Amino acid sequence: MASSSYSNSPCAACKFLRRKCMPDCNFAQYFPPEEPQKFANVHKIFGASNVSKLLNEVQPHQREDAVNSLAYEAEARIKDPVYGCVGAISVLQRQVIRLQKELDATNADLIRYIPNNNTQDGRRIVGEGGEGSSSLNQGFYYPFSLE
Repeated sequence: MASSSYSNSPCAACKFLRRKCMPDCNFAQYFPPEEPQKFANVHKIFGASNVSKLLNEVQPHQREDAVNSLAYEAEARIKDPVYGCVGAISVLQRQVIRLQKELDATNADLIRYIPNNNTQDGRRIVGEGGEGSSSLNQGFYYPFSLE
């Protein structure tokens, strides 16, 4: 049921569009009065008419996810008008690559300090061809016993 039916306050969409919020308002359930910026961003990027059409075309059980996706995409597009969500994804992908290289370098440094697979205190390197080696943990140093 629409959130505007619980109070006299119109939903964020109707308030933004300066219209009366009816009990059957398509936006009320997804744009509560407490979140006016959410609708403002979505309206600025996609337009109220397009959002209304999209909500009518999407299955009812998928509407909340659709609105959340639109809100996220709109916020990302406002922060980065050229790349939007893709810009955020690219930044994260570059960060993963950088951290993977840093991890590989650190593991290579650690391996130099260990003379063989088994150390005096029972710790060992996995991935040197012994049991427990796999492509996922090849050459990683574990500061605890894996047995």
